[in-house]
Amino acid sequence: MKTVNFLANLAKASLSITETVRKVVNGQLSILVIFCMFVSCSQSSAPVPIYAWTGANPENADELFTQLKSHGVTGVCCGDNAEVARIAHAHGLEYHVWTGSMCDGSRGDSTLYAVNRNGQSAYSKPAFVDHYKFLCPQKEEVFQYLNERYTAIADIPDVDFIHLDFIRFPDVILARGLWDKYGLVMDEEYAPADYCYCNQCVAAFKTASGIDIQSLEDPSQCPEWKQFRYDQITTLVNRLAANIHAKGKKISAAVFPGPTLAKKLVRQEWNKWDLDAVFPMNYNDFYLEGAGWLESICREEAAAVNGRIPVYSGLFICPDWKHKAEKEDPEDHGLLPSEMEEAVLGSLRGGASGICLFTPGRMSEEHWQALDKAVQSIK
Repeated sequence: MKTVNFLANLAKASLSITETVRKVVNGQLSILVIFCMFVSCSQSSAPVPIYAWTGANPENADELFTQLKSHGVTGVCCGDNAEVARIAHAHGLEYHVWTGSMCDGSRGDSTLYAVNRNGQSAYSKPAFVDHYKFLCPQKEEVFQYLNERYTAIADIPDVDFIHLDFIRFPDVILARGLWDKYGLVMDEEYAPADYCYCNQCVAAFKTASGIDIQSLEDPSQCPEWKQFRYDQITTLVNRLAANIHAKGKKISAAVFPGPTLAKKLVRQEWNKWDLDAVFPMNYNDFYLEGAGWLESICREEAAAVNGRIPVYSGLFICPDWKHKAEKEDPEDHGLLPSEMEEAVLGSLRGGASGICLFTPGRMSEEHWQALDKAVQSIK
């Protein structure tokens, strides 16, 4: 595959790539109160933790949270809205604030954004879609900006966790299930999606390794350069975590599966992060895998954290399951009701502490029935 073909097809990518990746995101959030269930916490009758990403700030929060509690959900992830957080707590739900982290186009200073191997800024020429504007993790100003946001959120009384999403670089390789949709073949790291080559990153890497990354014919083959980028994100997360913990709040993250896949696709070595819980977005359809894949990927994820923190397996739900076979868009795929038991029990057998739904809005009555049956069978 030639780079020219990659560039020619790159424009075909639409906004839904971000939705996809975000799923990877959005679908995993509320976290650790779950342990109270093991000490006979009265918040839920479910024998395992169940979380749900519900979107930003639902207008019908009271009605929605009532429904979720009736199905044993123990935590939700919404926006940084103090009233919604209060309502969640009134329903006995743990509250996680979802934040977009590195994918943030609101900064007016273009020098804060990552630069690809072609020298193009993610601010002025982002990969894939217009709003894929990723900040550079090497910039101290970026840390200060995120830290100010998160420590302010931590001051909201009913917030339990701050949940980091898009805490990564742009996808240097898209999940295999998305290639056909966007007319891309991403069988290697192509320059337009390979970040960050800003002057500050290049200089920091040379100081650390003695290697001038810009002098290499194919920087993607340099293992030290890969590790440097993993470490950039790890350092950023751990600095943020220390300050969030100092505020008396906890921190979690929506991450890509693995971390083998996460490192390859978005440079997340998340098993080294100082989190209190992790939500891998185990969206099997995006990797052309069946529900049986959940057990094996959760086994890798649980082994990666070695019992240090709970792993909550993110499940991608099919929104129109009766017509899934007719849908070409992977965004419309996901778990069928008939696959829920295998997905839930497989995740738990693999070592996950619980599950997270992306999203309750995609759950049909048949999905809820299947989930209830699967969870109750654990008793």
